[in-house]
Amino acid sequence: MKNVTDRTSNPFGMSPPCQHECDESGESGVRAVFGYGDANADVHVVGDHPGVHGGAATGVPFTGGTAGERLQPILNDVGLLGDAYSDEPAAANVFFSYLHVCCLPENRAPTDREYADLEPFFDAELRAIAAHVLVPVGERATRYVLGTYAAREAMLDAADGEDPMADLHADHLPGRGFLVVPVRDPSDWEEGDGERLASSLADLLATDYRQTADLGRFLAEHDTYEVR
Repeated sequence: MKNVTDRTSNPFGMSPPCQHECDESGESGVRAVFGYGDANADVHVVGDHPGVHGGAATGVPFTGGTAGERLQPILNDVGLLGDAYSDEPAAANVFFSYLHVCCLPENRAPTDREYADLEPFFDAELRAIAAHVLVPVGERATRYVLGTYAAREAMLDAADGEDPMADLHADHLPGRGFLVVPVRDPSDWEEGDGERLASSLADLLATDYRQTADLGRFLAEHDTYEVR
């Protein structure tokens, strides 16, 4: 099933209660960094919030900072973006969104209550996109995705070392209807992390990663009817 929309930014018209300008000078006029990309995407990249992963000036996730500068070229290399880096990247089969889209004073991190308040907006958009592969970036997004959509949050706590994301980075983890590919926060990348992610995504995209069910057996005709 395909979504009936060709809107690139905020394709489903989400209206979260965002009150603060991302740019405190008021020049950008951006209060939220909404989901962006191909609404029919198979790959959904999930970030944390504008203060850590960017977008305050553009309103586009993973722009204007280290996260986008390191992540976008890799997505371009594997064919998911049409630009090596852009403030309005040409998305091809990829969608970006944040757990918490609203901007907050001085780019501070959201409180647990603030994350919870916006959780229904994020969850509704994720289910509307209905991607097959979830790519959470950073520990907060990974913990949420593994706990909510894979029932595998314990993998973070069981990882060896001080940085559990270093162990899970670029792995392929089966979830409940999703394949999860955790990504270490790009600001923490060490030598080889970028190449490891590029290789992981390239290998994944070369396989039949889509998870569908054939409901054709319920039809009078002998036709295939696949759903997500």
